[in-house]
Amino acid sequence: MSEKGYLRLHDKPFYDAYEQCVNQGVIDRVLAFAGQGKELDVGYRIQVSAVFSSNIEGNTLDVNTYMNLKMRKDTLFKKKEVTEIDDLVAAYHFAREHVLNEQNFLTSHAILSKHILIKSKQGKYRKEPVGVFSESGLVYVAVEDQFVIEHMRLFLTDIESLLYSPTSIKETLYFASLLHLRFVHIHPFADGNGRSARLLEKWFLTSKLGEQYWHILSEKYYKEHQGDYYRSIDLGVNFYELDYSQCLPFLLMLPESFKD
Repeated sequence: MSEKGYLRLHDKPFYDAYEQCVNQGVIDRVLAFAGQGKELDVGYRIQVSAVFSSNIEGNTLDVNTYMNLKMRKDTLFKKKEVTEIDDLVAAYHFAREHVLNEQNFLTSHAILSKHILIKSKQGKYRKEPVGVFSESGLVYVAVEDQFVIEHMRLFLTDIESLLYSPTSIKETLYFASLLHLRFVHIHPFADGNGRSARLLEKWFLTSKLGEQYWHILSEKYYKEHQGDYYRSIDLGVNFYELDYSQCLPFLLMLPESFKD
């Protein structure tokens, strides 16, 4: 990590430890999933992913309830929660059809935040300070709003560089997880950061490995291990005191999702 809280994604100070933990069995599962994905309904899997990602943020609808409400076209029961999931589904489909760059990423946020933010904040970097709170109080303070654009431009430049550079499967998993973690720490939006982070991770993964990886239910794994998910994100009390030497538990969660 360099000064002012910068972390360059293409630097790999944590990769050696990561590489030792991700064995050939994991890589074999990732490769096997490529074949399995061709037989799955991508539209349905994206809906499932959106449900679990929304659940992490407090949405109470399970997959069965959401699907049945959609089938019945029930516009009254749990309307707000259904709409939030619908918006996230639309953002995933937008990502499937567009290259990963800053403009398209901001558009994806505008889509997923349609009913959780006022219009002036949809697809826009925040212009206010933001903290992360738990039932016990403030647990994390993100980078100041005046520095969000600077950090996001650098972050997205690194992603673009990675997208056009050859990487092994193991390196791709590593970078997908690291950018997920780094994005959450920047926390560039007024709301919708968690949903955007999980979408971004999968967008990068599919850009590198192929369309069939939209089927992976990483969001389901994160929801089912939500305590570990939040604990491993917590690397410091504020943006400038993050200890990325402790990031390995988070980086190893994505490979585990290929076991499901």
